[in-house]
Amino acid sequence: MSKIKTLIVDDEPLARRGLAVRLEEFDDIEVMQLCSSGQEAIDACQAGKIDLVFLDIQMPGMNGFEVARALSESVRALPAIVFVTAFDQFAVKAFEIHALDYILKPVDDNRLKQAVEKVHTYLKTQQDNAHKKKLASFVAGITGNNCEEILKKLATGDTLTDRRYPESLAVKEQGEIIRVPVATIQWVDAAGDYMCLHCQDGQTHILRKTMKELEQELDPQLFVRVHRSAIVNTKQISKLVTQVSGEYLLVLDNGQELKVSRSYRDKVKAALAS
Repeated sequence: MSKIKTLIVDDEPLARRGLAVRLEEFDDIEVMQLCSSGQEAIDACQAGKIDLVFLDIQMPGMNGFEVARALSESVRALPAIVFVTAFDQFAVKAFEIHALDYILKPVDDNRLKQAVEKVHTYLKTQQDNAHKKKLASFVAGITGNNCEEILKKLATGDTLTDRRYPESLAVKEQGEIIRVPVATIQWVDAAGDYMCLHCQDGQTHILRKTMKELEQELDPQLFVRVHRSAIVNTKQISKLVTQVSGEYLLVLDNGQELKVSRSYRDKVKAALAS
């Protein structure tokens, strides 16, 4: 069996060397290079076929997530990626599904063995498409792009655009600034130059912003304009009702009914069908 050509990417010299020493215990792992930066890793992957990358997340200049994104854009044969992180168990769950595997610092020998075994399984079954889809899903999460659109761009070699959408909105209330998680917003309506954010907990938060400004901040894969003065979270839509008059009415999970204007009708129908 040919050896698994491997890169170790970490800005800390001791961390690079320590992981390299541990990997010496695996006969089929061949460490090709110890990279001190993300760009060095990208260059190495572009120069020759790499099967596996142990990729540190917290690095100056270009972090591990950005390296993963760059590799997905520039390397034809995408290597298996195992993230290495000092984050705790709870935080790491957020990106667990987006890589082949992850290991925590300081590296535990048993956990490293499990990761290597998972790499073996991946390479034997040649699940390149599945891995690429996971990475594309990860890229979608950090850039705001749709996963399927990213896969098409990966297939055609197009450049991925970096468009991020905020996970929360800052709202000033009674002299304090609070963060309203975007995912909890059910719908938004306009009141002059103010936006009313209606949330799942029944609270309404007032945000000083125009409808156009807010629409540009919200992920179009999640929020759709249904009226000149209303935006709806598509995950909160229960049904779309056609009235006798031919007009459409949206019904949200909480029973709220919203009129859909003719100019936004096709966009709403497309959002519900996707």
